[in-house]
Amino acid sequence: MPRSAASTLASPVPRAAGRDRRRAGASSVLRSVLEHGPVARSTVARLTGLSPASVTEHCARLAGLGLIRESPAPRRSGGVGRPHVPLELDDARFVVGGVHGAVPYTTVALLDLRGRVPARRELKHERTDPAGALARAAEGLGALFAEAPGRPPLGVGVAVGGWVDRAAGTVVEHELPGWREVPVREVPVREVLAARTGLPVEVDGHARALVNGERLLGRARGSRSVLHLFVGHVVDAAFATHDEVHHGPRSATGAIAHLPVPGGTEPCPCGRTGCLQAELGERTLCRGARVAGVTDSADPMRVAAAAAAGDAVARGLLVERARATGRAAALLLDVLNPETVVVTEVGVIHVEECLDALREAAGNSRSAAVLATSFPDSVLAVAGGSVLLDALFRDPLGASPEGI
Repeated sequence: MPRSAASTLASPVPRAAGRDRRRAGASSVLRSVLEHGPVARSTVARLTGLSPASVTEHCARLAGLGLIRESPAPRRSGGVGRPHVPLELDDARFVVGGVHGAVPYTTVALLDLRGRVPARRELKHERTDPAGALARAAEGLGALFAEAPGRPPLGVGVAVGGWVDRAAGTVVEHELPGWREVPVREVPVREVLAARTGLPVEVDGHARALVNGERLLGRARGSRSVLHLFVGHVVDAAFATHDEVHHGPRSATGAIAHLPVPGGTEPCPCGRTGCLQAELGERTLCRGARVAGVTDSADPMRVAAAAAAGDAVARGLLVERARATGRAAALLLDVLNPETVVVTEVGVIHVEECLDALREAAGNSRSAAVLATSFPDSVLAVAGGSVLLDALFRDPLGASPEGI
């Protein structure tokens, strides 16, 4: 075979491998700066295992993209020689948009690269159909972007309950708000929001979004395996091990809504009785609170507020729900045996006694591994933004056409 023909046939593999290596190297450098910054280049090389020359090259490119910067205060090593100029995340230059689609409302938010939330809004659903909700989300994001004119957005992350196909950027089905196109077409979330915003859009299920947020930005950073259990209007779960979230075929993993609860009595829309989501969902909690005379609101935060104000009945409702959540967590612990369990649930977040009850029900021998969410005041905003931030930190060079 002529040399030119052989070179032509062989060249795509090395080029692809080279791009993958550059992206992996850039990702490890950016993650090191996020986790340890301000940090010297020599320390980044030690943490990542990359050569000093590679670290210098990656740092120059990441600085050129505006993702990292040199810290204004150089550090001397033992007071001798040239001072080290540490690197830190440039978290004041860009924002990312976050969208979380909940049952009663959509949350839109701006996040910086550390997952902090400088601005957010809750948009009550005037229309529950997906087209109306997505149009309102795009308008809400546009208003937030306009309020931060000096900080261009890198993209938009969208977190939604139900069955979300991450690769396709679609919601296959989200049964509570009825997010499924008729006759049986998936909701093209990425396509719609990208067209309306002109920005890159990433979409994922909200439990997976939050497990990514916990690994990247929260207290689960460094854990070798993390289980996230979300208990709200929707009940679902996500599992990550070795820095990878398990998605399964078409991202269908984590659907625990219809796990049977022994002794459960709540009817479920699926036609059965005692499904996990029917027993633990916020509609059931709020109905119980109304029957008990705690509040006539459908907002679970009113129950939490009543408990915080000393209402023993409200506290009892939340503690019992936390125990039931702990029993569900115990089943998942037996199957998955994660190092860390993170629970997002209104009582666990706001009432200390609920976390104790959940840990007891999950099994006292495991209690040190069971944590409440790292984002008690911004969990839904962080869920949306974490979808985009996870993609950014995995492939920071993709933030610029130069990295492709």
